[in-house]
Amino acid sequence: MMDPLSAISEDLAEINGQIADVFRSLSTGFQKLEKIKDVNRQSRQLEELTGKMRECKRLIKEFDREVKDMEIRNDPDTNKMLNEKKQSMVKELNSYVALKKQHAANLESNKRVDLFDQGPNEEFAEENVLLASSMTNQQLIDDGNRMMDETDQAIDRAKKVVHETINVGTETAASLKAQTEQMSRIVNELDSIHFSIKKASKLVKEIGRQVATDKCIMALLFLIVIGVIAIIIVKLVNPNNKDIRDIPGLAPPVMNRRLLWNPN
Repeated sequence: MMDPLSAISEDLAEINGQIADVFRSLSTGFQKLEKIKDVNRQSRQLEELTGKMRECKRLIKEFDREVKDMEIRNDPDTNKMLNEKKQSMVKELNSYVALKKQHAANLESNKRVDLFDQGPNEEFAEENVLLASSMTNQQLIDDGNRMMDETDQAIDRAKKVVHETINVGTETAASLKAQTEQMSRIVNELDSIHFSIKKASKLVKEIGRQVATDKCIMALLFLIVIGVIAIIIVKLVNPNNKDIRDIPGLAPPVMNRRLLWNPN
């Protein structure tokens, strides 16, 4: 039978067919799940159905995208029909999701029942009943006393473990406290070091300024020494001990003798 959606879009018809196939598979799978008694097989079947539901959800999203892409080209009645189709798909998928949750809860409950009602404990209990029926009263009393002693020993071991745990916790707390105090001391020392570094920086700056001043003074002294050395060299160059006025360029100007002569 031809899908009515083929007249609207071949892609929509194909996606709708895939979703219908998944829904049929889910229906058959859940019917099969109700007939399975083994817990492990039920778990595997439920996982398989969960994967199919994920695939169905992906196909419905793809169907919705196609509908939105065609919404402008379609008439209002067609868009309404497509949206109702999508809502029907979502509703059917949600019903299978609810069914899956119900089976998962039942499966978890069955696992807990199997854990306590089956296995070696049941065989061990039956073995104990058979042994007890073949034992005398004294043997039963001795066996009961032995079991009580083993229980007391187990309790003592548990107490020992608790005490050791408490001791370890106490030692750990003391160690943490000591480490906290050590960290506090380290922080205080770092603050002190930071203050000392700032103080040392100021002192270095002061020393730098003093050194600069000392350099100026040394330069001035150097110039004075150079001047003295120059004078000494001049004296050595003139062995006749001429007066400084006789040295070219250093003698004062000679005044006019007419101005110096006084006729009176």
